[in-house]
Amino acid sequence: MGSNGDSAGLLVGGGLVFLLIVLAIAVFYIACMWKIFAKAGQPGWAAIIPIYNIIVLLQVCQRPLWWIILYIFFAPIIAIILLFDLARVFGRSAGFALGLWFLGVIFFPILAFGDSRYVAQGQMVRVG
Repeated sequence: MGSNGDSAGLLVGGGLVFLLIVLAIAVFYIACMWKIFAKAGQPGWAAIIPIYNIIVLLQVCQRPLWWIILYIFFAPIIAIILLFDLARVFGRSAGFALGLWFLGVIFFPILAFGDSRYVAQGQMVRVG
C-alpha cells in the first residue's frame, strides 16, 4: 500500500511541476508580446487579453481586421503568415521569421528586448 501512496504523491508533484513550467513559459511569452506591442506603439497590456491580442497583432502586422475570421478558421496557417509579417514590420528577414517559428523561445526575446525597431508605420510595407 505504501507504494501506491508514493506514486500518487509523485504524480501530483510531477503535475504541479509541469503546471509551473507551463505557467513560466506563458508569462515569458506574454512579457515578450507586451514589449513587442509597446515597441509598435500599441498598448502592451493587450498581450494578456484573449482575442484582442490577435486584433492588436493584426494591426501591428498591418493586416486588415477581417483577418480575424481567417485566423479563427485557419489559425496555424495565419499564425505563420503573421510571424513573417511581424519580422517584416520590425525590419527583419524571412530567416528571422523562421527563427520566430521554430525557435520562438530565442527569437521572440531578441525581437522584444533587443534593438529591433518598428519600421512599418503609416503606409503598408510591401515585400518583393
